[in-house]
Amino acid sequence: MSEQYATTPPQISLMAAGELRDALEAIGEGRGPAAVASLMAIDSASWQAIEQRLAVVVGSDLRTLLLASAGGTTAAQQFVG
Repeated sequence: MSEQYATTPPQISLMAAGELRDALEAIGEGRGPAAVASLMAIDSASWQAIEQRLAVVVGSDLRTLLLASAGGTTAAQQFVG
């Protein structure tokens, strides 16, 4: 029975989802320090869940996706189709 609980995927907390949203908004507005502060507020379990979901949906991690989007629309499209 303990094996069933060991395979439960990590969950993104509501607070972490809000922090990620705030970070992405800050990045879009050019407020780098605010974006970093929001990202730093995300708990480790939520980070694991975010990484897993991005790997499945986008095929990459958040850092790579953000760097590609900073390079322009064409670079970002390789990750989102």
